[in-house]
Amino acid sequence: MARVYNFSAGPSMLPEAVLKKAAEEMLDYQGCGHSVMEMSHRSKVFQSIIDGAHDLVKELYNVPDNYKILFVQGGASTQFAAIPLNFLNKSGKAEYIISGRWAKMAYKEAQKYGDVRIAASSEDKMFSYIPKTTREDFRPDADYVYYCMNNTIYGTTFKYIPDTGDIPLVCDVSSCFFSEPVDVSKFAVVYGGAQKNVAPAGLVIVIVREDLLGNAREYTPTMLDYKVHADAGSLYNTPPCFTIYMCKLVLEWIKGFGGLEEMKAHNVKKAKILYDYLDSSKMFKGTVVPEDRSLMNIPFVTGDADLDAKFVKESTEAGFINLKGHKTVGGMRASVYNAMPIEGVEALVEFMKKFEEANS
Repeated sequence: MARVYNFSAGPSMLPEAVLKKAAEEMLDYQGCGHSVMEMSHRSKVFQSIIDGAHDLVKELYNVPDNYKILFVQGGASTQFAAIPLNFLNKSGKAEYIISGRWAKMAYKEAQKYGDVRIAASSEDKMFSYIPKTTREDFRPDADYVYYCMNNTIYGTTFKYIPDTGDIPLVCDVSSCFFSEPVDVSKFAVVYGGAQKNVAPAGLVIVIVREDLLGNAREYTPTMLDYKVHADAGSLYNTPPCFTIYMCKLVLEWIKGFGGLEEMKAHNVKKAKILYDYLDSSKMFKGTVVPEDRSLMNIPFVTGDADLDAKFVKESTEAGFINLKGHKTVGGMRASVYNAMPIEGVEALVEFMKKFEEANS
């Protein structure tokens, strides 16, 4: 059976070379006689796997030495609570930039723990743009400022890093993780779920500045205390071993691709193919202001719900799957993460042209 082009927003497609490598090692990982899925997380063999994944994160993101790299469970949504529990510990104030559903959910979760305020929002226009901020928009005594860099549902992305002065900056990078370089030194915390660009679901990578550790609230659950995981080398409990192994393989693939500068260039070229068509089409329209368009998630509509549904049905039958937009916005969405080949986007555009011609 031929593989389809999977435009899912997550869990998303993985590089074919990675899947083949994992298949080769499924029954016997590098001569040890058993699978990574059967392996003790206390073994020397698994220690080499998690160490390798750690070192690749550090290398690809050029993580400074005064940061800890943690592999934790619970999905990115669990970090919505972990962030305030670990860092809302001085003034009890935090500032949130709301640019989409996930930032809004993080804000609502953090409200349980202190004086949490919306500093800026783009909800007034259905999150179709990125709110612009200055240092003066944030309370100077806030414990941190929080935002989501790329908005999976709405297809927007921050092209700038908010200026927060001395206030620690926390960023959810889940849907643009390892798609382009990130200056980690600008942040107090960078975290992301793996199921978009890095690995199957089940793993979150947290990159946190060391001086912020050790101040979690006394009632913080042990599993949400970042210092516990930092002190244990991400092995406090049984981690998602196979997902960490897959993460290592994907990061090796990114390194072999040429690193994050090359990956960004690849993603820019790929997204441009679809955006150029949307800008020229009389049927399909993008929903995001051009200056804030995401390289990872590209939503579009025809303006007719029945025609949208017909397009999703026929594209699925043609081997372009998971193009239906998120239930909160409708329409269509093509997620073109790192593993999506340029040929997949080109083939989609050709299908869209034929659909437009047949339905005009």
